[in-house]
Amino acid sequence: MSHDDFAFEPVTGLPERPPEHEHILWQGRPDTWSLAREALKINWVTGYFVVIVGWRASVGAADAGLAGAIAFGLPYLGLWAAAMIVIGLLAMAMARSTVYTITTARVAMRIGAALNVTLNLPFRQIANADLSLRKNGTGTIALETLGETKFSYLVLWPHCRPGHVRVTKPALRCIPDATEVAQILADAAEARIVQPVLERKTTAPTGDLVAAE
Repeated sequence: MSHDDFAFEPVTGLPERPPEHEHILWQGRPDTWSLAREALKINWVTGYFVVIVGWRASVGAADAGLAGAIAFGLPYLGLWAAAMIVIGLLAMAMARSTVYTITTARVAMRIGAALNVTLNLPFRQIANADLSLRKNGTGTIALETLGETKFSYLVLWPHCRPGHVRVTKPALRCIPDATEVAQILADAAEARIVQPVLERKTTAPTGDLVAAE
C-alpha cells in the first residue's frame, strides 16, 4: 500500500488553503542531480576517491603488478560506490520532500526530509532576489528579507544561499527552468507591491478605510 507522508496538506506544499484572492502561480522542487552536485558535492567526493584509488592502485602495482593494483584499489572503489549511493538517496529524499510555491502574495517553501518545516515569505518582506544560473538551465534564487528576521542555516540547509552562514538567505535551490521561475517571481512581486494596503483608521468613529503606502 502506498503512503503519502504529506497527505495531511490541503494543498500540496502549503499547510493551509490560500485565501480566495491568492492564487498559485508556480510550484516545483529541486532537480535531484543538481542538488547532489551543488549541495552534496558529489563531484568533489568522486574526485577525492579518484585520487585515493589511483594512489592505492599505484602502491599495489609497485608491489605485485596488475594483481596488486586491483587488490589495493578495489576496496576503495567499493567505498566510492557506497558513497555515491548514499549521496544519491539523500539528494532524492531532499528533492522529494521539498515543494517551492510562488503565489500572487508570497513565496512558500516546504522543506525538510526528516524535520518538515514550511516557510512563508510575503512579497512585502522580500527586499531582493538573486538568480544564480547554470548552463543547463537549472539555478538557485536566493531571497533577501527585510527587517530583523533571522533564519537558522542548519534548519534551512540546503535550501539557502551557499556560503552565507552569518546572514542566512532562504533560496529556491537547484530548480529547473530557473530563468522562467525568476520572471514569474519578479512579476508577481511587482504586482503585489504596487497594490495599496487597506488599513482601518483607529481614530475615525465611522471605521473608514484608508490606503497605506
